[in-house]
Amino acid sequence: MRAVTGGSGQSAKALVIVESPAKARTISRYLGPGYTVKASMGHVRDLPKSKLGVDIEHGFAPTYLILREKANVVKELKESVRKAQTLILATDPDREGEAIAWHLVEATDAHDKPVRRIVFHEITPEAVKAALETPRELDMRLVNAQQARRVLDRLVGYKISPLLWRKVKSGLSAGRVQSVALRLVVEREREIETFVPEEYWTIEAELAKLADGAGGPPTFTATLIRIRGEKPELKDEASARALVAELQAAGYWVQSVTERQKQRRPAPPFTTSTLQQEAARKLRMPVRRTMQIAQELYEGIDLGPEGSQGLITYMRTDSTSVAAAAQARAREVIAARFGQEYLPEKPPVYTRKAKGAQEAHEAIRPTDPARDPESVKPYLSQPQYRLYRLIWERFVASQMRNAVYDTTTVDIAAGARAEGAPYLLRATGSVVRFPGFLVVYREGRDEEAEDELDQRPLPLLAKGEALRLVELRPEQHFTQPPPRYTEASLVKALEDLGVGRPSTYAPTIETLKQRHYVTVDDRKLIPTELGRAVNDLLVEHFPDIVDVQFTSRLEEELDEIASGERDWVPVLQEFYAPFHQTVERAAQAMPRVRIADEPSDEVCETCGRPMVVRFGRFGRFLACSGFPECRNTRPLLEKVGVRCPACGMGEVVERRSRKGRTFYGCSRYPACDFVSWERPIAEHCPTCGSYLVTSSRRGQAMIRCPACGYQAGVAEAVVSGSIAREADEGETTEGM
Repeated sequence: MRAVTGGSGQSAKALVIVESPAKARTISRYLGPGYTVKASMGHVRDLPKSKLGVDIEHGFAPTYLILREKANVVKELKESVRKAQTLILATDPDREGEAIAWHLVEATDAHDKPVRRIVFHEITPEAVKAALETPRELDMRLVNAQQARRVLDRLVGYKISPLLWRKVKSGLSAGRVQSVALRLVVEREREIETFVPEEYWTIEAELAKLADGAGGPPTFTATLIRIRGEKPELKDEASARALVAELQAAGYWVQSVTERQKQRRPAPPFTTSTLQQEAARKLRMPVRRTMQIAQELYEGIDLGPEGSQGLITYMRTDSTSVAAAAQARAREVIAARFGQEYLPEKPPVYTRKAKGAQEAHEAIRPTDPARDPESVKPYLSQPQYRLYRLIWERFVASQMRNAVYDTTTVDIAAGARAEGAPYLLRATGSVVRFPGFLVVYREGRDEEAEDELDQRPLPLLAKGEALRLVELRPEQHFTQPPPRYTEASLVKALEDLGVGRPSTYAPTIETLKQRHYVTVDDRKLIPTELGRAVNDLLVEHFPDIVDVQFTSRLEEELDEIASGERDWVPVLQEFYAPFHQTVERAAQAMPRVRIADEPSDEVCETCGRPMVVRFGRFGRFLACSGFPECRNTRPLLEKVGVRCPACGMGEVVERRSRKGRTFYGCSRYPACDFVSWERPIAEHCPTCGSYLVTSSRRGQAMIRCPACGYQAGVAEAVVSGSIAREADEGETTEGM
């Protein structure tokens, strides 16, 4: 691996600061001896936890403090800055990265040093070299946009959350994006609850050609779509059975055959949002876990002889643009692996329709398309491999030719004779003629979605041809309410509505779960009674905060600050004046709310009555519904999604000690006495095969093996100081 040397007259003894140790290790291997690379471990400064920290009377000036857990890190960085001739800030290429870079200058007193800002969207020697050759100044427009977001979220969280503590229970939070997300989940659940299903019936006919053949003629299915020109309305079994009797005696003839050739374009390469959605659909991976693993792939994986390499481009993006060099490399790979016939004449161009999409960024893609998933599998954990394969397949497919397929629609008349037959049935089928991108990848779909590529082919039929009835199948149905949100569909809804930034969705959903506003059942998000109560209070007393259009407009104003069209202070002034009045009114008008007990499937072992879920000082717990006659209680076991590493039969559950400290144990206790202060994860140690846990050392999240001591870093930007901010704002504030 060749070392990168600085361009543009870059001085030796330069200090490069990035966010995470993994990123620092990767970049340090690319640089020459004139560079020192240090990690800030994420954010180093933030607003104080104990007070508002925003001077509303003087232009909303924020007061930033060095995070307590980062004191030693900042001390070391200060000393390194003092010794360096030049400071190079190589934090992430988004607004949050720009803000971290600015905070680093302030925290390390680097004002008397030459300061250069470099950005790259992939961690490769070529990208780092290009960035070093084109340094720039800090972009204060991006910094101010991020400051405005941080102050907005502090104002919302710091002013509303205490009201929830007094009127509902302590430990709650409200945030701009979080509150809108909660409203979507609650309103969807109420749509489901108030939905009145209506019965209806459909009739399918299994038909066959009259011609004889070995093994019998092929059959196909047609659905009744018209009765005397009208859409059938079969609302009960009696009407369906009466119609079946008429169809049983009818003859069947092909009325028309329509054939069309269609093309399907591949899905564009991933953005943050679509990656989260597809990983949830295909890999059943929570969005927070998806972002953690993507961060690891971006920051660098040790590939043995190749050294540490960033495998994907920056994973916080809302753009589908692709660099020309990457497209050219992908075309080489496609031609070699699949043949020239799978290459389109020109590299495809994808455009974004989402609100606020920033085309200056690039889509999520492999840094080198020639590095296929199988070639790096030995160096990756199973989750890393699965996510990298998904990203690689999606990108390669996006650069391939369209799929070509034929569709056939056959209308069939049924009655005493072909002319003027009262009943019309329709059969559809499809045949893929050229698979194109489908040889690599096919986009996932939600459970209720249908795809015409899944239709079976139809036999060769001709207009006027008589058919034989094999079987009639009447089927009862009921209209269905809209489906509950999954993490994937909630992310899609938030993006479509222009609420928040894709990089905020993972911590937002995680906060909804941590605050017990929602539970997850079969991957569906279900609001708790607490979540409903909080939402109802916010809708009643803070309608703007939970209004989709209002929140979306705030995002547009933040974009305008980032582009230099608006100054950040007037934006905050316009927001705060009416918001402050609303807070004052709510403080007087908001009544105290008692959280209704939630039903459970548990039975009281003392009296046999149902147990209910209640909220206490340390969170949710199970209590007998017969209180106060029966005072039996027991912990509510919050499953973490991992089998017990000791017995393999129970599940690891989250518990609380008498002092309120969280620990983890087996759900089969006391039959199994497994216990851990650190959270086990569903991965095994690559060294000894034992279970792994997450831990923290000097503010850095780690994965550790309790058996042999193996440890490795976890994505820093997801688990850094931004987590500490959730208490006052209810969401992290990463943004592009």
